[in-house]
Amino acid sequence: MKKRVLSILICMLLSLALAGCGGEEASGGGAGKLTLALRAGTYADVIKSCLPAFEEQYGVKCEVLELAEDDLHSKLALDASNAKGAYDLCMIDGSWMAEFTQNRVLADLSKLGYALDDDLIPATLSICYRDGDLYLAPFFGNVTVLLYNREMTASAGYGEDEIDSLDDIMAICSAAKESGKLGFLYRGDTENNVVVDFMPIMLSFGAQFFDEQGNPSVDTPEFLEALTFYQELVATGSAQKKEDLINSIDRGEAAMAIGWPGWYIPDFQTRADYCAMSGKKSAGSAAYNASVFGIWAIGITANSRQPELAEKLLEYLMDPEVQKSTIDLGGVPCRYSSLRDPEVLEKYPHYSVVCDALERGVYRPIIAWWSDYYSILGTEMGSVLNGVKSAEDGLKAAQSQLEAVADSYNR
Repeated sequence: MKKRVLSILICMLLSLALAGCGGEEASGGGAGKLTLALRAGTYADVIKSCLPAFEEQYGVKCEVLELAEDDLHSKLALDASNAKGAYDLCMIDGSWMAEFTQNRVLADLSKLGYALDDDLIPATLSICYRDGDLYLAPFFGNVTVLLYNREMTASAGYGEDEIDSLDDIMAICSAAKESGKLGFLYRGDTENNVVVDFMPIMLSFGAQFFDEQGNPSVDTPEFLEALTFYQELVATGSAQKKEDLINSIDRGEAAMAIGWPGWYIPDFQTRADYCAMSGKKSAGSAAYNASVFGIWAIGITANSRQPELAEKLLEYLMDPEVQKSTIDLGGVPCRYSSLRDPEVLEKYPHYSVVCDALERGVYRPIIAWWSDYYSILGTEMGSVLNGVKSAEDGLKAAQSQLEAVADSYNR
């Protein structure tokens, strides 16, 4: 509670400082309301912590609608057809970008006078543009990391800075299995989770979802090698849901899993920790960008009732000092000034890992039919991982289905 009050006071002081430097109220005296459609959880909490200061400066009421991921997507997509939208500022997952720009859900931020700055980590910005126009700002730096148990890693003969390749991961997980514990855990509860947890492994083999011509590309030697390796890796452990997975690694019942920074906050006393993946298959292999972005970006709806005022809010929320003030509440800015700040790192050393992962990160494919893609691939991968199909047969089946769906979208 003290941290929350402190963050709100910081935001209020920053607003007053900005106003004293020439900040102007929105046209019409600032009276009115902005409605925010946000991803529920920490993502929305950190934004809510800064709203009182903005509301005081601009004389506006901010109403927050907190939604689960699927509900947020569907409500934004449905509202896009309304002449006067229900929402002004929204939070979106990067994988929605193609669909939302195609269907004109988002406003062009450049036309509203907003521009990104060079303090933001470059790799996080590719999702923000479409055909040269700016539609989003990267707000919450979700990115995959390797979650591991410190004691089990040490027992396998590895120091905390010595996990350098997939071969090292396999060695640690195999040692855990031989000792009677679980090795590698993965989430098998949804097709999306199956695919996303596999992505860092797949990318480390140099495999891609599409070829250079933009065609689905899973029935390839690289993809087969990656999935075969993954079969062996998950055979050292099991499929578990998120909370069980975290607890198993923290308690020393399992060695490793693909995770996200928001899941777990390590310190010098915790039994679990995480690191950025190198993107290397083995010690002598090429290093690929293999961290997967789950960044939550913010934008303005194309049918906002108050787009100029919404732009002021977006600009305020993206201010470097405002973003830094959210860290105590679990915020993960995509900014060097936050993630490499010595005072921040003294208190939260794991943000150095997050910064490394964000620098090496890639987005999931930006296609309007990504949900169809991961549903098909995740289903076939599930059959492979559960021993129903061979890796070869699973990938051939996925390839055939993906080509059919791609053809239907391209007609």
